[in-house]
Amino acid sequence: MDDRRLGWLVGPGKKVFIWIGALLLILIAWQGVIVVTGLPAYIIPPPGVAFSTLHENWPLYGKLLKQTLLETSVGYVLGASFGFLLALLMGQFRVVRMLVVPAMIVSQAVPIVAIAAPLVIIFGFGIVPKLIIVAWIVFFPVVVSVLDGLSAIDRDALNLARLMGGGGLRTFLIVKLPACVGPLFSGLKIGATYAVTGAVIGEWTASSERGLGTYLLAANAQMDTAGVYAAVLLLTAVGVGSFLLVLGIEILATPWRHRAIAPRWAR
Repeated sequence: MDDRRLGWLVGPGKKVFIWIGALLLILIAWQGVIVVTGLPAYIIPPPGVAFSTLHENWPLYGKLLKQTLLETSVGYVLGASFGFLLALLMGQFRVVRMLVVPAMIVSQAVPIVAIAAPLVIIFGFGIVPKLIIVAWIVFFPVVVSVLDGLSAIDRDALNLARLMGGGGLRTFLIVKLPACVGPLFSGLKIGATYAVTGAVIGEWTASSERGLGTYLLAANAQMDTAGVYAAVLLLTAVGVGSFLLVLGIEILATPWRHRAIAPRWAR
């Protein structure tokens, strides 16, 4: 999909109704499954019950959300930063790329749950293993996206920069680095949707502090179905909110990719 078609996501207020309509369709489908299947509330609670549980127990959920947000945001920044810098090094130096790519692919082939146990042994049941797990998930799409952007640079542009006297550093800053911006945001958007998953996995396997992930396990063991669905709603909101935040930053940072005319504030 052309990125310019995504402009409606943060476009005029009237187009926000599209998002509201999509959310309503999800809730209607949720309620429809209950009506059609006749499943009791202790298996699938109605949407109203889940939202009511979330509202009534917000002091608890707010505290849990704060912990999970901390793990998600810090791990995301670490993974994205490391992935971007590693991709730039790999794009600049062929030797680095030849050495790192095989190791990177092997590392991603290891199930993320499997690395939790060694991380706990090394770092203990603190926040560090969870940050590493989130960063582990985020950095790979960022690396791949930026590398694809570097490999897709027009060779004529590179040759022109060299003919005009541009050295290695200047060519990198003027030609290569700007070409990475679009692919970088593609990787950041993918990572934003998966970062909260990494935080939950980290809480399941390497946590001594309560977050939404540990709460899910406890609520499931106690058959607190409404609590489980309420936590899932919060985690979904975190994932969607993270994606929209990155998308908004992308639109502000690369306005030329989304509209042909500069916004009024930039003129």
